[in-house]
Amino acid sequence: MGHKVIFSARSNQDLGQVVEFLAQKNPAAAERLGHALVDHALWLGAMPLIGAPVRERPQVRRIFHRPWFLIYYRVDDNARVVEIIRFWDVRQNPAGFTLG
Repeated sequence: MGHKVIFSARSNQDLGQVVEFLAQKNPAAAERLGHALVDHALWLGAMPLIGAPVRERPQVRRIFHRPWFLIYYRVDDNARVVEIIRFWDVRQNPAGFTLG
């Protein structure tokens, strides 16, 4: 049995912003992208250690979702939980990025 995947308030906010921005130009693509990002995050429940550790925050890991997104998350093996922390569009200004 895998880990339970939970989404932080910040990751939900990130996801909403990504989908809302794309929906202005292409609502169908926005819906597909939103579902794909969530599906990729949920997949971490089965493979929680597949992501690379973040050097500055070793308790945090990240995976790349093509073409422009990073999914940041934490794993609590004792509780068997993966917490999705952020969805980040790498095209954005890195000065605005924090893991919270």
